Amino acid sequence: MSDASPHVLLTNDDGVDAPGLAALYEELRAVADVTVVAPAENQSGVGRARSRAVDVDDHEWGYAVHGTPADCVAYALRALSADFDLVVSGCNHGPNCGEYIMGHSGTVGAAVEAAYLGTPAVAVSAYDREAFFPPEGFTFDRPAAVTRLLVEHLLDGGVDLAEADLLSVNAPVAAAGGDLRITEPLADYGVDVREATDEERERQDGDWRLDSDFWARFEYAGRNPSLADVGDSYPAWSDRAAVVDGDVSVSPLRVPQTPVHSEGVDDLVAAVNRAWTAEREDRAAADDD
Repeated sequence: MSDASPHVLLTNDDGVDAPGLAALYEELRAVADVTVVAPAENQSGVGRARSRAVDVDDHEWGYAVHGTPADCVAYALRALSADFDLVVSGCNHGPNCGEYIMGHSGTVGAAVEAAYLGTPAVAVSAYDREAFFPPEGFTFDRPAAVTRLLVEHLLDGGVDLAEADLLSVNAPVAAAGGDLRITEPLADYGVDVREATDEERERQDGDWRLDSDFWARFEYAGRNPSLADVGDSYPAWSDRAAVVDGDVSVSPLRVPQTPVHSEGVDDLVAAVNRAWTAEREDRAAADDD
């Protein structure tokens, strides 16, 4: 690395005024120059959605973008005259683990956008082992501190993630949070669709509820699921098992849509080509008539 301080782009999906972003900003400033480019408003659950046009406002830490987390990353990496060594997205309020949930996450979506644009990234989400979503009165101090250590070591090593393009991290807010643990996102795509209760309708939650099975598998305490009774229902290598155990899950990932070879697709394309050739010849003959 050069003598210049490393430069970190900090974004999130909870909005530029979210406490999770503020906690990361304070911690990361100890190890890097930090520029915030975050959504002007909460953009949770938008995945990697992008806009065609956005407005951008100045912010005391950088910029507030009237768009999605992926918009923020694209704007920062392509419009700002700054070379960023790393993108950090978070700290999200609630875990982002399992492939299905991660596909919806704006926190992870920002990191994926950064990876596509050639800059390594870390997506960080905070959870509470007993209440799933961190309860009222918690702080992001511990997830932010773990992230600082992770970023510091990444930057000291020249941000070499080897084959990985990004890291998806889920860190507990509890003081007794466990060690970092290499994990893989669990491929769990179930969705529980049910009619809303009268109480949910009164909260304007819609007539139907579309919830991931991740939440449906836990017993509810009020509106929040509890992790206490899950036990060994997830494989030990998975990010969800790490969350159940109270550890910090670290999932190294590559951006999706990796090309694969499939003989079945080869056969499909060949068959359609034959049919399409015959159809074009029939159409040409009909036009001649």
